[in-house]
Amino acid sequence: MLIHIRHFIKDAFHSAIISGGRRYHIWMGSLVCVMAAGAVAYALQLRDGLGVTGMTDHVSWGLYISNFTFLVGLAAAAMMLVLPAYILHDVDFGRAVLMAEAVAVAALLMCLAFVVVDIGNPFGSWHLVPLIGHLNWPRSLLAWDVVVLNGYLALNLCIPFYIIYMKYTGRAPEKKKYLPWMYIAVMWAVSIHLVTAFLLAGLPARPFWNDALLGPRFLASAFTAGPAFVIVLLWIIKTHTRYPIADGAFAKLALITTVTAQINLVMLGSELFYKFYSPTHHGVNAQYLFFGLHGHAKLVPWIWTAIAMNVIATVTLMVHPLRSNPRSLMAACILLFVAIWIEKGMGLVVPGFLPSPLGELVEYTPSLIEITVCAGIWALGMFVLTMLVRIALPIELGEVRSPAVERPHVPIAA
Repeated sequence: MLIHIRHFIKDAFHSAIISGGRRYHIWMGSLVCVMAAGAVAYALQLRDGLGVTGMTDHVSWGLYISNFTFLVGLAAAAMMLVLPAYILHDVDFGRAVLMAEAVAVAALLMCLAFVVVDIGNPFGSWHLVPLIGHLNWPRSLLAWDVVVLNGYLALNLCIPFYIIYMKYTGRAPEKKKYLPWMYIAVMWAVSIHLVTAFLLAGLPARPFWNDALLGPRFLASAFTAGPAFVIVLLWIIKTHTRYPIADGAFAKLALITTVTAQINLVMLGSELFYKFYSPTHHGVNAQYLFFGLHGHAKLVPWIWTAIAMNVIATVTLMVHPLRSNPRSLMAACILLFVAIWIEKGMGLVVPGFLPSPLGELVEYTPSLIEITVCAGIWALGMFVLTMLVRIALPIELGEVRSPAVERPHVPIAA
């Protein structure tokens, strides 16, 4: 076994770092440059403290937690492929599911990175490590969030590794060894986004989040943005590699995205009716977000842009000829992804603080350091995702196998 693992590490390093054409190395080099810029910005934040960010006593969660909230949903979306591929035995998703799990791993690493940079002091992150720090579990919802995120990360690392490793060693993966964990992963995927929603909804002093619909809205938006991202990723893989992905996988994923995008819009409409038909003082945060308050309206253009993009993309997906056309499908998926990033990021987290429970309104603008750190973490996620895909593809295609695998004996002709 050790010899297989040694060869696996060597071949994985070759696939991810050494091999690849010019465009691949330019892409990876660009990501490393952005990661380096993010690291420098984070070093400045460590030196000078969180005062270099745009966060204040009034708005203590900004761009970092906004990205964290969105990416938890992206990670959970892997379930949309795992469920039909492994449990319902849908053959169209068979070759796409490992890519979705790679997306989940990259998204979870970004989530944990955003939590660490938001803490300010990295030594404080030890308190988030189960069994080492003091998590205040099960009382703290943040502790629950850390536990479910780390558990989901472990599941999405171990299950694909087992399947890929078995194929690398020329053996078929045994269902009895991975299928039970798949069932757990599907349920776990739902829990990670619900726990994050409960983390916000459980704060009665923040009426913008203290809403029973927040959990279902989180799921609907996650199952919209996640499949949209996976569609774009699969299309890039299909058009730039020899890896075959069935057209049926795109059609089914596009249909799933269409349905969840409509549900997401219905929930948005329901929330707007609830907030504005019979307005109360608890709707003041929504008033600030959608129409501005007392001359403060920094988020208004963002949220209406997000809604417009959401509607355009959903209508595009609802028209079958447009949904079947790769160009319009890709455009709609990118629009949806960006729209939900705005809506479930800055459009959800920041308005919860504005105005404060005391009526104070201090607007938030992310600093250049925050933006650079965020860009660095996104580059890290794309770097990890690219490496995982590069490692998985040649093994799935059967081009790379362990040299220690016994070859079938071929008799020499006389």
